[in-house]
Amino acid sequence: MTNSQLLIAVNTVWVVIAAVLVIFMQAGFAFLEAGLTRMKNAAHIAGKNVLIFAIASLVYYAVGYGLAFGDGNAFIGTSGFFPTVDELLAIGKAPFSFFTTIPAGAGYLFEVAFAGVSLAIVWGAMAERAKLYVYIVFGVLFTVVYSITSHWVWSSDGWLFGKGMQDFAGSTVVHYQGALAALAGAILLGPRIGKFGHDGRANAIPGHNMPFAVLGTIILWFGWFGFNAGSTLAVVSGDKLAYFGYVALTTNLAAAAGAIGGMLTAWVVIKKPDVSMMLNGAIAALVAITAACGFVAPWAAIVIGAVSGVIAVVGVLFVERIGIDDPIGAVSVHGMAGVWGTLATGIFAVPALARNLATGTGGLVYTGSFHQLGVQALGLVTVGAFTFSLTFGILWAMKKLWGIRVETEVETAGLDVSEHGMWGYPEFYIPVPGGYGTESHSHLGVHAGHRHPPAGAVATREAPQPG
Repeated sequence: MTNSQLLIAVNTVWVVIAAVLVIFMQAGFAFLEAGLTRMKNAAHIAGKNVLIFAIASLVYYAVGYGLAFGDGNAFIGTSGFFPTVDELLAIGKAPFSFFTTIPAGAGYLFEVAFAGVSLAIVWGAMAERAKLYVYIVFGVLFTVVYSITSHWVWSSDGWLFGKGMQDFAGSTVVHYQGALAALAGAILLGPRIGKFGHDGRANAIPGHNMPFAVLGTIILWFGWFGFNAGSTLAVVSGDKLAYFGYVALTTNLAAAAGAIGGMLTAWVVIKKPDVSMMLNGAIAALVAITAACGFVAPWAAIVIGAVSGVIAVVGVLFVERIGIDDPIGAVSVHGMAGVWGTLATGIFAVPALARNLATGTGGLVYTGSFHQLGVQALGLVTVGAFTFSLTFGILWAMKKLWGIRVETEVETAGLDVSEHGMWGYPEFYIPVPGGYGTESHSHLGVHAGHRHPPAGAVATREAPQPG
């Protein structure tokens, strides 16, 4: 084995490990989203993460990978659809010439994990009221949309890549896009039953399990090291050996600053150090540093993270105030923070790091020039206009043709039993032999023979109809 072959082997091991970490983030989304929603929808919310990653994996293999990284033109990949064995084992050859440090098959595994994350973000704002078929049909179509714009930014053929847009691991490509589709869905679906009163004021619909949300956030934080550091795609980046370690460092600093920033902001704005806002602050910071992690100094990573914590809290409250029901906070945490992170890269990018990565130029702070900031803004505007208009149009057409929201009685009873014929927490809704409320639990002071009220009655109390 030559030195170059050994290097490719080491690169491949690193990228596959990073890909597995990113795929594991689906578990983080499952815990986070289930925890921040009601127990009558817990199984549905958690289970859809398996469904959407399965959809993304198949669609991305069939067409998405070719659209995103297949050799083509400045706007779209035109080759690499349904890639063959030889094409996936090749390194730096058509149709996936972009991947020069790893086999194209390893590239697929890493990139499909990102497509799955972007799709997972979409459903946060649409939680607890979307029909199951929407996940499937829109999941297929969104994966295609995602693949096209990722070609613009990440493929060496892409037009935004050619202009030097800096989006190291996807603040724009992954998070901003997912949030835009989430916003389109939230607008078209409308708020959950009982979320807003006749006077327009928002009613709190608290999640059922905050420890789940905490665990989900920790898993996401852990997986983000694969997300950002793995985007080096190699153990040598430019002239820097093991540069992924530095990328991991900036990622962690930002997340830490975001968690503290979110908690302190909540303490000031809503008078309590709300745990969910601390979690949102950490995730928003991770979103923001995703674009900048390979380009900025540690102090800038802390600034980016701290500002993200503020954005997360203020953004969640703003979205609610304008009448949009976003149960998980996807629009603010992934959308607004994604915008901030993309622009912040154009402000704080270190010229030497930009040169080492051969992407764009130094940021405003170092060069005094608005050039890189302008490129970042151009990327946000074009990706935003393309993704929002297309996803809104797709969901609007689906709404007109088949409807995208469940019926009132289905929403009231809960999607677990209505869509799947089961409960995430059956003992709270139906008698279960040996379960809660039986002789097995008499030592808890619960009378044997206790029967829980019907699921619909429980749900009605959770989300009463306005008026």
